[in-house]
Amino acid sequence: MFGMSPNQKQRFRCSNCRRTFIYKCQSTKRFNEKHWFDLWVKESYSVRQLCNLSGHSRSKLERINNYWLDRLPKEQNDYSKYKYIIYDGTYFHKNGCLISLMDVKKKMIITTMYAYKEGGAIVTPWFKKLKDEGLKPRFVVMDGEQTVIKAIRAIWPQAKIQRCLYHIQREGMRWLRTYPKTAAGRALRALLSTLCNINTIKERNRFIRSYKAWLDAYRDSVRSLPSGNIAFKDLKRTIGLLNNALPDMFHYLKEPVIPGTTNALESFYSRLKADYRRHRGITQNHKIHYLKWYCSLKK
Repeated sequence: MFGMSPNQKQRFRCSNCRRTFIYKCQSTKRFNEKHWFDLWVKESYSVRQLCNLSGHSRSKLERINNYWLDRLPKEQNDYSKYKYIIYDGTYFHKNGCLISLMDVKKKMIITTMYAYKEGGAIVTPWFKKLKDEGLKPRFVVMDGEQTVIKAIRAIWPQAKIQRCLYHIQREGMRWLRTYPKTAAGRALRALLSTLCNINTIKERNRFIRSYKAWLDAYRDSVRSLPSGNIAFKDLKRTIGLLNNALPDMFHYLKEPVIPGTTNALESFYSRLKADYRRHRGITQNHKIHYLKWYCSLKK
């Protein structure tokens, strides 16, 4: 050892050539610098704020961010412990879709993929890879994307689908319009407005009885409407939605672990988009890596 450098680093002297030097461990340097990248991602600090906190220059911090944005976070390879998951996707200005699986119990992202759109053909290879790595869910809470539902049932036949009540309610009320023109539409809209408030078996049975009573009361009047009528199309879509979803709408009442909606993942997406907008201007490739880092670090 031969004293300290001006930067207070330990100096050493070669016994042969008598030159002094200091050791630099590049991996330790990267690890220490990653702290500022983590703050940039997790806490959405701006580069200007990080300059004040770290004492580094703007260009230095941008190099740190770009170094880690050129890489992807490491993902675990054993998913066997996750039995209750939430599936959902969200779009980013039609430039692609982030698809994620969230653990119901810990409300943490298990894994993600970024694709140009959401659909069964896109997620099937991903699901097969996850199955090979141990993922065997008992329940999947998700929206009504039929091609994805078919993919899940093909790959995990034992898994049960819990349809998101909020998606059903929102889609049905959107088709029925804010002010339905028919008495049947108004009655069905009022029934749909109670869907997300069902918390007991008794309330479930009351909802099903009310829906069947609505069908008996308005079936003939709906059929009598002209096939090209907007009201007829809206009612037909909503009836089809409820009939298809009804078998998978109320599993959460018998399995308290799972939620009745995908709101936990939707809320995560809302925060992610708000934080991402603070870092506008990054390239498409860095954007995809940023989203994956965000999902990995936000645990």
